[in-house]
Amino acid sequence: MKAIMKVFIKHFFIWLVIFTVIITPATYALNKLGAVRVFQGTETIMEELVLDALVDPKSPFFEAFRDSKRANVLLLGVNDGLTDTIMLVSYDMENQHVDIISVPRDTYYERKGVSSPGSLKINAIYKKDGAVGTARAVSDVLLGIPIHYYAVITYDGIGRIVDSIGGVPMDIPFHMYYKDPTDEPPLYIDIPKGPIVLDSSNVGQFLRFRKGSPGYPGYPDGDIGRIKAQQEFMKSAFRQALGFQLPKVAKTVIQNVDSDLPLSMALKIVAKAPGLKGEDIQTWLTPGKSGMKNGASYWWVDKEAIEEMLMEIYSIETEEQQSEEQVE
Repeated sequence: MKAIMKVFIKHFFIWLVIFTVIITPATYALNKLGAVRVFQGTETIMEELVLDALVDPKSPFFEAFRDSKRANVLLLGVNDGLTDTIMLVSYDMENQHVDIISVPRDTYYERKGVSSPGSLKINAIYKKDGAVGTARAVSDVLLGIPIHYYAVITYDGIGRIVDSIGGVPMDIPFHMYYKDPTDEPPLYIDIPKGPIVLDSSNVGQFLRFRKGSPGYPGYPDGDIGRIKAQQEFMKSAFRQALGFQLPKVAKTVIQNVDSDLPLSMALKIVAKAPGLKGEDIQTWLTPGKSGMKNGASYWWVDKEAIEEMLMEIYSIETEEQQSEEQVE
């Protein structure tokens, strides 16, 4: 897992900068390039999420969030207005460490004026409130953790990028077969077991697959298994992309990714990222458990466990740890 995320983090930011420099017109002066936004979209998270409004100043996290030299980027994989994939990538540039927190798409999240079972899942927020609304909810679930930037891509966009790099080699662990004629459009997944090169015709099927039709296997751990498969896909995709001409791939990425990450921050990140090692990458799953309510399946977060997770990520010592240090 650490090796997968090492490849992802390094190449995501390195490519981001390369693509930006290639596509941005040369007529821009360097001092203006820093604030240039070359990706699609008009939302800007930093203008909406203010730390003082998210975290109680008395909270043990307030100073840690405020003083941290981290860049937190929310990665969203969107399908039909729903976020199928939600990952918060937190890069501590001062201490050269990356934490990736996956938020299950079925995470229960109450909102005013919303009562339908499907709308109470965190993946439904994007359809109405976009990246900023989703970022606000993810920050809330994670006890007010600041989110500075976002990156959004659809399955169609992924398909076009995959084609631009000649497909992505994968080893399919079992026959992925699933049909849902009631979905709009109807969902049909049929990927045989064994080595295959995914392209725009089937990459969306692979990334969406979670459970099989009767008589066919699915991931034993459901959506968590799907998250792991997506991480394997990213590792293979970045390896494949390095062998292709950057201008062609760059143009496709720029046309299919919506992000508010400016060039100035991308340059700052990429200057640090090459120094990352495998042991500097750590992955997390938002603590909680699966459960039912009104006939719908949700991921119920455990706030106490989330607090413990964030204290570890942000290196916040408990009173007990502080007492032990004083005794020593």
